[in-house]
Amino acid sequence: MAVQRTYTMIKPDGVRNGHIGEIVNRFERAGLTIEQMRLEMVTPEQAKANYAEHEGKPFYEGLIAYVTSGPVVKMVVSGEGAVYKVRSLMGATNPADAAPGTIRGDFGLTMDENVIHGSDSPESAEREIGVFFG
Repeated sequence: MAVQRTYTMIKPDGVRNGHIGEIVNRFERAGLTIEQMRLEMVTPEQAKANYAEHEGKPFYEGLIAYVTSGPVVKMVVSGEGAVYKVRSLMGATNPADAAPGTIRGDFGLTMDENVIHGSDSPESAEREIGVFFG
């Protein structure tokens, strides 16, 4: 598998509940490299650009409000198969379905507060890195 770059974000609940260090540690133990990392707010414009495919869906407005509600940790992560490795470490979107030992399985509270976002493809990763890191 090739070296890839991906975008991942520890969401407001992950920051608020003190999971930054453990999540970064899991990425590094998996052989991934943190190329860039910033603790900052997501702007409404960034949130709308990132979640544009969900516009018009019933959960869209709540998602935008939530992701802009507190500081997040934005990261560019790289390594062999980084997109898929990060997705595997994250676990299922719904924490109730996420396996123990995954980030969402261990720290996720609800579907709305599921700790972390990660790009779902190399193409999405490049687009999201552009949205959040310019």
